[in-house]
Amino acid sequence: MVAAEQTTEARSWVDRYFEISERGSTIGREVRGGLVTFVTMAYIVILNPIILSGSADVAGDKLPFASVSAVTALTAGVMTILFGIVSRMPFGFAAGLGINAFLAFSVVGQVTWPEAMALVIINGVLIVLLAATGLRRMIFDAVPVQLKLAITVGIGLFIAFIGFVNAGFVTATGAASPPVGLGVGGSVGTVPTVIFVFTLVLTGILVARKVKGGLLIGLVSGTVVAVIVEAIWHLGSAQENKGGWGLTVPALSGAPFSVPDLSLFGAVSFDFGKVSMVTVVMLVFTLLFTNFFDAMGTMTGLSREAGLADEKGNFPRLKSALVVEGVGAIAGGFTSSSSNTVFIESGAGIGEGARTGFANIVTGGVFLLAMFFTPLTQIVPTEVAAAALVIVGALMMAQIAHIDLTDFRVLLPVFLTAAVMPLTYSIANGIGAGFVSWVLVNAFSGRAKQVHWLLWIVAAGFVVFFARGPIEALLGA
Repeated sequence: MVAAEQTTEARSWVDRYFEISERGSTIGREVRGGLVTFVTMAYIVILNPIILSGSADVAGDKLPFASVSAVTALTAGVMTILFGIVSRMPFGFAAGLGINAFLAFSVVGQVTWPEAMALVIINGVLIVLLAATGLRRMIFDAVPVQLKLAITVGIGLFIAFIGFVNAGFVTATGAASPPVGLGVGGSVGTVPTVIFVFTLVLTGILVARKVKGGLLIGLVSGTVVAVIVEAIWHLGSAQENKGGWGLTVPALSGAPFSVPDLSLFGAVSFDFGKVSMVTVVMLVFTLLFTNFFDAMGTMTGLSREAGLADEKGNFPRLKSALVVEGVGAIAGGFTSSSSNTVFIESGAGIGEGARTGFANIVTGGVFLLAMFFTPLTQIVPTEVAAAALVIVGALMMAQIAHIDLTDFRVLLPVFLTAAVMPLTYSIANGIGAGFVSWVLVNAFSGRAKQVHWLLWIVAAGFVVFFARGPIEALLGA
């Protein structure tokens, strides 16, 4: 009896702190949402080390795969839990794909890995300062609500495109035109892609019928089918077999437990003596813009999807959320897992019912467990997780209904924002295209006074961001 009373009291405290009942949710929904978010994000524990450990720096050194995998899970777990406790929003954190690719394919061609991670830390400190001083919030508030909605729509299209690509449903043709096509040779040609279609249709039916746990049921069902198929046909990976699984093979081989290698902790160097200060500044500038606006756009989209944003696109504890997001960059640099930021895949958990930071406790907790059970995270194939991303993308696309597109001064920036994100595989590029076009079209069509002065500054910054290659070459010369 006493234990039951203590449990009720504990749940009551958790409910009050995270505002679970106030937001129309339940602990059960938060747990389900947190699990779904982890399932759709779990690939980062594998993909991040593939990206980071695959590139040698200027000194010829590479990051060890096992260690990157361990620190990726650890940092994601800690930052997800921290964000949930501070902001009380259901947004999962992990190493951002845009920034880790930029580090691996551009930055380490000029500096060493320890120096690259130091740049990530500097970027994080700047983001924290901008957020703490309120400047980041000012920029956020200055963005027109139509652009914020367009960001949500664009992220939805981006999420769906990521899902289609990860599933092999959309592939590069290798030709100038068309650059992408359906599956293999214009048709769905692999068993994993067929399982993606099966999972997508099944999950879509469950969501349409408003079945509780529809996304999770779809993911589990798709994974079970994938495991059975792999046990029968032994498809293997796509690297070994063109018809194999794209990233993770749904079969457990070897021991499920592994002791995490945390040797990359603190492997940072602020000695940039071998590169010019101009190069350092441009690298930090690029990191800052990518980090700054990717996170802002993602938070906007997710908060609207959760129904927690007001008419201006703001959500509770926005300033705290922006500060913690900057801390994620610092933590990612310190652990050599790359900048950690809000993940758009959190929309899957939100679609499952997550509305509070309690879902983050669940997601973060499983990430910490994944640090020890990395082999188990490989059971869910990318093709199955991709189906959930497409469903979430469709749900976020619905926000376009709230935008009045009868005015071309609104239509063009909204269109560019939504279209450029998936076509360039970058949230920051889409936001930049939207900002610059909004300022120019409105300013030169009679509405210059209605354009907030901060938007001019941000648009100018994005012009520099888009032209950073030639500018860096000019300054370097």
